[in-house]
Amino acid sequence: MSDPRPLTAAVIGAGAGGTLSIDALLASDDFTLTAVADMSEAALERVREKTGGTVATYTDALEMFAQSPTEVVCVSTYAPTHLPLTRAALEIPGIRGLLVEKPLGDTTAAGREILDLIKAHDLPVVVPHGLMAQAGGAEVVRRVRAGEIGTLRVVEIECTSWDIINAGIHWFQFFVALTGGEPVDFVLAAADVSTRTFRDGMQVETDAITLARTRSGVRALMHTGDFVPLTRNDIVCLFRIVGDNGFIEFGAYEGYFTIVNAGNDRVRVDVEPFEVSGHQRHLEFLASQIRDGSRDYAIPDSSLQALEIVEAAYESARAHGTVLLPIDGEQPERPTDWNAGAPYSGTGGGRNGREL
Repeated sequence: MSDPRPLTAAVIGAGAGGTLSIDALLASDDFTLTAVADMSEAALERVREKTGGTVATYTDALEMFAQSPTEVVCVSTYAPTHLPLTRAALEIPGIRGLLVEKPLGDTTAAGREILDLIKAHDLPVVVPHGLMAQAGGAEVVRRVRAGEIGTLRVVEIECTSWDIINAGIHWFQFFVALTGGEPVDFVLAAADVSTRTFRDGMQVETDAITLARTRSGVRALMHTGDFVPLTRNDIVCLFRIVGDNGFIEFGAYEGYFTIVNAGNDRVRVDVEPFEVSGHQRHLEFLASQIRDGSRDYAIPDSSLQALEIVEAAYESARAHGTVLLPIDGEQPERPTDWNAGAPYSGTGGGRNGREL
C-alpha cells in the first residue's frame, strides 16, 4: 500500500518558474512545501509573506539540502546551474523525485547528463512544459497522432516577443510530441542580433528563422523575435500544423483550436481546461510515479530532444550553415571563402550544381 501522507518538497529558485512550482505545491494535497532557496532576499521575503513564515528559507541551496532535506526537489534556477544542483539533490538521503525546469541544461550534453543521472538513480522526474499539461495542447497532439489531418508534413510557428531558447524550447518540445519523438536530422537557422536583446538571463536574437527536419521529412519552421508580425494580432504564438489531409491552427495559450480536414471545412473545437495549473499537473504526476513505482520519461526525453534543436539552431546561426544531429557528431566543413550569391570566378573549386 502506498504512503498516503504528503511528500515533503523544496524549491530552488523563487523567480518565475520557481513561483509556479511554489504555488502548485501549496495548492496540492500531494505535497507539503517545507523549504525554498534563492540568492535574492527580496524573493525569499515574498515567499515568507505568501506562506506566513511556515516555510524555511535559505540563500544557499546546499545549506537547504543539509538542514531541510526533502523527498522532492524542484530545480527552478538559471539553466547552467541545473546540472550541479541536480547532482547535489540526488545526494539527499531519502530523495524520491525531481522537477527540473526547462531548458534542462544550458547545453544538450548537460541536459543528457541530468537525465542519465536521474535514471541511474531510478527516480522519476518531470519537466514542466506547459503545452503538455494544457487541455488544448494535449487534444491537438492526440488528434494529430490519430491521423485526423493525415500524415504530418509541416509545423509552422509564429512567435513574437520571445526567442529560440526561452520560448522555442516549448515550441520544439511540442513539435517533438506531434511527431511522436521522431529523430531530427538537421537544423538550419539564421538570426539577427542587432538590438543586443537579452531575456531571462540569456543573450537572445532580435529576429530569427529556424528550420528543423525529421528523418521522415516532417519540417518545423519557426519565426521568433522581438517584433514578429503574426497572422493574428490577438496572440503571441500561433501553430499551423499541416498534414496531407488537412491542418490545425492553434494558439499556444488558447483553450480552443481550428481544424480543417476531409470531414470539416473549418471547425472551432473548444476544449474544457484542466482544473489545476500545468505545474500542479506535472507535480501530481510526479507524486503518482513516486507512489506506484512507475517511471515515465517521455516528456523529459522530448525536452532533451527540443534542447538539442535549440542548441543546433544557435550553432547554425553562428556558423552560417546546417547543423547535423546528433549535435556532437561529425559536422560539414564550412568554407570561409565561398560567398553565396556572388558571381562564380571559375576558380576555388566547388561543384557544378547543374550536374548534381
